[in-house]
Amino acid sequence: MLSTLLSKAVQKAQELPEAIQDELAEQFIEDIENEIKWQETLSKPQDSLILKELAQKAIADSENGQTEEMGFDDLGSSELTL
Repeated sequence: MLSTLLSKAVQKAQELPEAIQDELAEQFIEDIENEIKWQETLSKPQDSLILKELAQKAIADSENGQTEEMGFDDLGSSELTL
């Protein structure tokens, strides 16, 4: 069963050309698959511990001035290390 908002989104999408509908569907499916993977990751105690440790390290790095502010467009132009 679709939620009211999701049903409204589908109705709106039906007004678009089929090619755009297909693009939206591909993006939506990818988002759903990513959300499922994320939920699976969060449900694993070991992975949750790793995420918690990474978050604590990120906070400590930020507090110690070892980070730099970046936008999404900057991610490809810099080396990221864990």
